[in-house]
Amino acid sequence: MRQGQSLVMTPQLQQAIKLLQLSNQELAEFVEAEIERNPLLNKAEENAESADQAEAPTRREQLSLDDTSGLGTARDQLDAPGEDVFEPGTGSDAAMPAEGSGPSATTDWSNATGGSFSGDDYDVTANMSTDISLQEHLHNQLNIAGFSAADRLIGARLIDETDEAGYLRASLADIAEALGADEANVEAVLAVCQGFEPTGVMARSIPECLTLQLKDRGRFDPAMEAMLANLDLVAKHDLKALADVCGVDKADLLDMLAELRQLSPKPGGGFSSDTSVAVAPDVFVRELPNGMFAVELNAETLPRVLMDKAYYAEVTAIPMRDQEKEFISECAANATWLIKSLDQRARTILKVASEIVRQQDAFFAHGVAHLRPLNLKQVADVIEMHESTVSRVTSNKYMATPRGFFELKYFFSASIPATGGGEAHSAEAVRHRIKMLIDGEQEDGVLSDDQIVEILTSYGIDIARRTVAKYRESLNIPSSVQRRRINRASA
Repeated sequence: MRQGQSLVMTPQLQQAIKLLQLSNQELAEFVEAEIERNPLLNKAEENAESADQAEAPTRREQLSLDDTSGLGTARDQLDAPGEDVFEPGTGSDAAMPAEGSGPSATTDWSNATGGSFSGDDYDVTANMSTDISLQEHLHNQLNIAGFSAADRLIGARLIDETDEAGYLRASLADIAEALGADEANVEAVLAVCQGFEPTGVMARSIPECLTLQLKDRGRFDPAMEAMLANLDLVAKHDLKALADVCGVDKADLLDMLAELRQLSPKPGGGFSSDTSVAVAPDVFVRELPNGMFAVELNAETLPRVLMDKAYYAEVTAIPMRDQEKEFISECAANATWLIKSLDQRARTILKVASEIVRQQDAFFAHGVAHLRPLNLKQVADVIEMHESTVSRVTSNKYMATPRGFFELKYFFSASIPATGGGEAHSAEAVRHRIKMLIDGEQEDGVLSDDQIVEILTSYGIDIARRTVAKYRESLNIPSSVQRRRINRASA
């Protein structure tokens, strides 16, 4: 005999965890599959009023994933949880009841214009197309680009403003204003994103798209630059005028035109468009007239299912064999657990999203420079859940806010410690300060990295010189020696 301890996850607990990590689209497919296989499950109609189906009292307490009490009395209908309200800068929250075209790019250059925005056997991936959209492809590259949390927010917004042809629709000024960011910072992020595959993506015009492709091939020279600046002549087939403006002879010009025809004016054309589905937000963040923020679930993405008690009572009243009784009993248990798990999932998402908004209220109020350092453990400790649960919730869940549409995981960033044990600073906020200091330099007062360290230390930021150098280089800012040479050359 041997005594030991082990962790056993029941099928019901596994189901609850599985539902947490599904996106709202995957969840809808999962629920549809469960309704198909379980005769006791029905979709709840918007105006359904059945005492038999909705007799359970409304419960507002949070259901913990490891709570195994009261399993036999789970609610039969999912009710939408309420919303939490936050006051910017205070870190406090109070309860509040719930309140109910892109470019036309073609091979005809004369018409081309630039862009302006249940069961264990259920397999989510088997129900989804293997084709991916351009947006998904770009987001996958964004996740491994090494951006800070704030720059990922900017990159995500740039991708969301990119159309199916691969062109950026919105102006950088509008994006910067919406995010409370520096336009130069948005442009720096765009420069990195324009290096994503497919080559030429996220350009703002046909000439810029072709320029990116030529640079990638190492074929962008003054003659090609002149040709791209005169695409109207290409459309007119005015070879003599083209040769004059490009400064080449006819043979070279024909080679250049042949090379131009090898480029794609629609870099996003090779990606799926008919299978892509617009992502719906899981939660909404609204700014209230008093300056506070309200967080509420998107009821449209919450599957509403009911257990058909009348049918259950009718079936169980009929004499059945043991195998049939077992099947009906299993269907009833699965229906009860699914409804409980859906309710649990909704409450958990609301809890996590509410805490993110509470922690990052300065970002929503003032912009990306005020993004605070945040990790999964901080959120998990406050809402008293496991870190892995928070990780599942923040993946493939989206938040619609006054500053844009973001995946929850983008609000987590690295941090820089504060002097004297004060509150840590977001790495992106520190990077932003470094840029502002250098942008404010006078010609005769170029700051060295050591001087920047001294200034940041006076602000209560504990940072090493090598970290300043790393952040400066990530912003494509030359060293102090190079900046002095540039100032002397331009004087």
